[in-house]
Amino acid sequence: MPRLPADRLLRRLEWTSLRRLDGLLQGDYRTLMRGSGLDLADLREYQYRDDVRRIDWNATARLDLPHVRDDLEDRELGAWFVLDLSPSVDFGSGRVTKRQAAAALCGLFGLLLLRHGNRFGAIRADGLRRAVLPARSGRAHLMRLIDWIEQRPEVSDPAQSGAGSSGLTRLGDLLGAAGGVARRRSLVVVLSDFISTPGWQPALARLALRHDVLAVRLVDPVERTLPDLGLVPMRDAETGDWMMVDTHDPDWRARHDELAREREEALLGDLAAAGVDAMELGTDEDPGESLAALLRLRRLQARLRAGAASAVAAAARA
Repeated sequence: MPRLPADRLLRRLEWTSLRRLDGLLQGDYRTLMRGSGLDLADLREYQYRDDVRRIDWNATARLDLPHVRDDLEDRELGAWFVLDLSPSVDFGSGRVTKRQAAAALCGLFGLLLLRHGNRFGAIRADGLRRAVLPARSGRAHLMRLIDWIEQRPEVSDPAQSGAGSSGLTRLGDLLGAAGGVARRRSLVVVLSDFISTPGWQPALARLALRHDVLAVRLVDPVERTLPDLGLVPMRDAETGDWMMVDTHDPDWRARHDELAREREEALLGDLAAAGVDAMELGTDEDPGESLAALLRLRRLQARLRAGAASAVAAAARA
């Protein structure tokens, strides 16, 4: 699909996706951005990886179990986009690549953030090379972010475009660098296909201790279910290696799909263990629908937490 100029992409998002999201938010901006402040929003039992500084010692003493506070944000909360733009995000079996899907989702997030005067920045990595877009506000800044995401490396060799000495993405290094860039508590949106060298999970968990982290997995339908295309030459975008694959072989396709399911289950387990919210964005999906599903889930979680907080408060008063 030809690349849309940033201003045209934003206008299209405003006319399509943003109108649907308005009905979901209805002024409840905290559904999108959760922060820390002075007003109590939730009192719940302590869970593994919670910040010990948020423990409510009065409730803990009354209930004989450690409880933590979730507070309403009472000041401006910024946002940071952590962008894994390694060569594999340039893949797309249809009209849209994973890179273009990431740009559209960031544009939609940015439009919501601008409505409330929030600042946002980004850190991107093309393999070993990293760059930072400082946090600012304004529509011009959002257009610059979109152009920044869609800007591809000038060289085509993955080894030269920053894929790393091993030819693979090092997502853990990017997440560690994001922790150093985002100083204040922020909404941190990690966009990646999570095709990376192992070991990124601890860095993501550390990031989630300080920030409200949303992990967005960029995926293409072919990566889940391989169609029968006959004998096809395939190139590993991360390493540059080529191989011939006989997709007409049903056993080979079944094995591919099985491995894809196993990888997806393992990834979801890793994200849950890190304590982050997760959403999936396919190249064949509307980013507005994907974000709407996330907002519905967050609203449901907020209602469940509010009910649990009321029950805990009643028990504490008893």
